[in-house]
Amino acid sequence: MKVQLFIPCFVDQFYPETAFNMVKVLEKLNCDVSYNPNQTCCGQPAYNAGFCDDARDVASKFLKDFDNADYIVAPSASCVGFVRNYFPTLFENNTSIHSAKKITNRIYEFSEFLTEVLQIKNFDATLQAKATYHDSCAALRECKIKEGPRSLLKYVEGLELIEMKDAETCCGFGGTFAVKFEAISTSMADQKIDNVVATGAEYIISTDLSCLLQLDSIIKKRALQIKTIHLADVLASGW
Repeated sequence: MKVQLFIPCFVDQFYPETAFNMVKVLEKLNCDVSYNPNQTCCGQPAYNAGFCDDARDVASKFLKDFDNADYIVAPSASCVGFVRNYFPTLFENNTSIHSAKKITNRIYEFSEFLTEVLQIKNFDATLQAKATYHDSCAALRECKIKEGPRSLLKYVEGLELIEMKDAETCCGFGGTFAVKFEAISTSMADQKIDNVVATGAEYIISTDLSCLLQLDSIIKKRALQIKTIHLADVLASGW
């Protein structure tokens, strides 16, 4: 199966090891993985900030970069959700509307690709720890991802998954929201971390590194011994 990677700006700049671990897992499943080094952003930051014309310019390049991909897989439900849900609106009454609609059926968040396309759950991963799972807003609300990541984690040897209170509640990141409304954003993250602490978990696992960065900032501020980790890093551990 041919898979083309989309590595979001956030992952490329701050968490490249997660991208490499995603490749590790996909290649273990005999996927033919490729990466277009010309790829850039999907256009979401500009769109969320209200710059629709700029977002369309960036998104147009995205369409060209991934025009020939059978499957596009990304370690970010946020970016996948944007392409899937907003590209048809962004290119409405535009000559690229056909390409925009077509690409929405070929792009998948990493865990979604594993469970729904490849239909594989056990990767012989090992992580001796207690963990809790954070549902990112993009994964849950835009991509309708909830049980998939949890089903994958059930097969990780040594991992005890404990559900936290209000797992579906936002962490407070929301891109520019965290900058424009810092006090509210921080309060939301604090509440989320309180719920994590109550579980006794050593790790917070999620599909979105933006959420994990937000939560990690509170963890460090409060000097807590909790680690954040992306699902791909979990599935690539122990083998």
